[in-house]
Amino acid sequence: MSLNALDGPRIRHLSNAGEPYETIRLDRLTPVIGAEIEGVDLGQPIAARQMEEIKRALAEHLVIFFRDQRMTQEQHLDFGRQFGPLHLHPAAPHEPGHPELMVIKADANSVRANGEGWHSDVSCDEEPPLGSILYIKECPPNGGDTLFASMYAAYDALSDRMKAYLEGLTALHDGEPVYRGMFAKDGVADKASYPRAEHPVIRTHPVTGKKALYVNRGFTARILGIPRDESEGILRYLYEHMENPLFQCRFRWQPNSVAFWDNRCAQHRAMWDYWPHRRYGNRVTVKGERPV
Repeated sequence: MSLNALDGPRIRHLSNAGEPYETIRLDRLTPVIGAEIEGVDLGQPIAARQMEEIKRALAEHLVIFFRDQRMTQEQHLDFGRQFGPLHLHPAAPHEPGHPELMVIKADANSVRANGEGWHSDVSCDEEPPLGSILYIKECPPNGGDTLFASMYAAYDALSDRMKAYLEGLTALHDGEPVYRGMFAKDGVADKASYPRAEHPVIRTHPVTGKKALYVNRGFTARILGIPRDESEGILRYLYEHMENPLFQCRFRWQPNSVAFWDNRCAQHRAMWDYWPHRRYGNRVTVKGERPV
């Protein structure tokens, strides 16, 4: 028996649901992260009060889901603009005439699928995205789920000693090894260079004021200011820690489903377990701010 076997659960999450919602119906996926929202038609103009509640739901649940939606490309873009200016992906293919509308596709001829490893979208940017809105139109008959993990919960579950060690450290996030050659099979030529940036290992969310871990397997190259082997050891621990299922929810896609996640406090991983079937959709990404 370990010394901590009788200390209670690994994470003790006290839910703060806030005021009841008036214009939407909400069903939580887990107490820690994720909620499905009903009563919203994203293909129609959204009243100001309902938009306020959608924004609150995103802040409270980190990722929100909508089923049975019908949106044109323009409506998808317009919904994203309700949250801020749109982000242009530095490498991925986009729909013709819509550089802000990223193509998400995998089929029998693919050599990879978008988002197979745990990551926060484009964290290598100087100002990484606020959030991403993925609209999946075609699904495989089985599989293709996406996992989401709360970086609030991952931070909260650290020991006080580890929190003190990480406070004030910065990490290098590098898009070069991730993006170079990644979309060659999709006919996208490589750029001369890709973004890289230094961000705090622990960031404070600009809306909620909560602290979250902000390193990820996809883009984080190393922690700065400490020996490289120490950085590798700390990052290895943090990656294993933040991927604990206790911090996660899992979303099973259906055709015409939408997921909207907050990149500032959540990571995600897409499962490519459906080959040779096809999965297709579009992602609109909202610009964010420099992490602090």
